[in-house]
Amino acid sequence: MAYEAKQFNLPSLEGISDESVKQHLGLYAGYVKNFNAIAGKLVEYAKDAEGNAHALSELIRRKPFEFDGMRLHELYFEQFENGAKELNAESELGKKSSAEYHGYFVEYMKAIGGMRGPGWAILYYDPVGKEFQAGFVGEQHQGHLVGLPVILALDVWEHAFLLDYGAQGKGKYIDAFFKNLNWGVAEKRFSEAQK
Repeated sequence: MAYEAKQFNLPSLEGISDESVKQHLGLYAGYVKNFNAIAGKLVEYAKDAEGNAHALSELIRRKPFEFDGMRLHELYFEQFENGAKELNAESELGKKSSAEYHGYFVEYMKAIGGMRGPGWAILYYDPVGKEFQAGFVGEQHQGHLVGLPVILALDVWEHAFLLDYGAQGKGKYIDAFFKNLNWGVAEKRFSEAQK
């Protein structure tokens, strides 16, 4: 199956320029294209697995990087669709995040995103432990909490903020991310994760 880059209903974002979004969407489309190319080559190279052993191993290592880059960006851009919407304190997500993070949930996520180095600040929900798990994923294809649904995905690779804020502007970009976030998307993900 070949994947297609999704189209997102994105408004102009406050503090994240249209040009930055355009370039970021182009990067996302590249992940989709690269994943499809790798998937096609794996089938071709598998016909002579012994003769293509080196190429196969490199493609197999690269495949999750492209796939996770594709999926994380889909989660990321979806969070801006239809404009900013505040977190409803009475929603399931609002109540649970307030109980677990004592009113400092956004600050905690900002602190994770602000860590040195590129990567993703991700909020997961563990339906077994019935609690949130938040963390930093430096390599998008490594370090994920296995099997946990993603509630919130914050891209903090340099490509997300360099154009608008320069190399030292990660904090300003993170503030803009939360200013533009449609919390309704995260609320829906959390509701679905509890089923």
